[in-house]
Amino acid sequence: MWAKLDIAAMRLVSEAAAERHGVVTTDLLRAFGLGSTAVSRWVAAGFLHRVYRGVYAVGHPTLSLEGRWLAAVYACGRGAVLSHLAAACLWGFLKWDEDWPIDITVPTANGRLRREGIRLHRSRTLSVRDVTERSGIPITIPRRILEDLPRVAQPRDFRQACRQAEIKGWRGALPEGHVPNRSDLELLMYALCEKHGLPIPKTRVRIGAYEADFLFGERIIIETDGWETHGTRQAFEDDREREIELALLGYEVHRITWRQILNRPAWVAASLRTILQRTD
Repeated sequence: MWAKLDIAAMRLVSEAAAERHGVVTTDLLRAFGLGSTAVSRWVAAGFLHRVYRGVYAVGHPTLSLEGRWLAAVYACGRGAVLSHLAAACLWGFLKWDEDWPIDITVPTANGRLRREGIRLHRSRTLSVRDVTERSGIPITIPRRILEDLPRVAQPRDFRQACRQAEIKGWRGALPEGHVPNRSDLELLMYALCEKHGLPIPKTRVRIGAYEADFLFGERIIIETDGWETHGTRQAFEDDREREIELALLGYEVHRITWRQILNRPAWVAASLRTILQRTD
């Protein structure tokens, strides 16, 4: 039989846990006036369930995915935030794979010992501008996530995250100085077309001696350029020759830049829709 004092304290802890995905910490329990003896008694009685050292699930041992993520953040100490793959999942850029460790980033000076199932990253560059809160969980912002992901993610997962970030409106999330490769551009174009109700183009279509980036319908070619690859005199000459030869084969060629796809997607979509309607 629980003492009345315990019952009142349990109610407070349960309410606190309900706001924290079912998770509490030793520090929070102490703030409620509970010492180590009371905590040990609650663990023995099955009211608290140890997740990590100093971190407990309240009422039952099964946590939601968000609860597991928050528990991992708590386990890594002051300044810890959800990052990398787990953060990408919480933002909706990827789907969680149970084989992945939970990525947590901490300031360089912080970070406790290794915890099972947690991949700890120490960062000298983590700042308050890189951190926000989502669903009550401290987390890195989309821009920082996409900067961090290539270090731990498979290329296909990184491309998928970039695509979903674009679909969800995070156009400025790609790292500064990042130049999308061809696969990235294809994913960005697919995302733009899906979001704006445009037909999905064919990609890498061989036409004569050339390979078109995107082919809409039978005759509309969209080429995606960047100054990084087309900013020389020879590239300019080659592009003009390519356009003339494709026109002689009956194709209409239009050029857009990857920065326009990222930063002006509505304008790109409206332009594509006008071009396609004109040729129907």
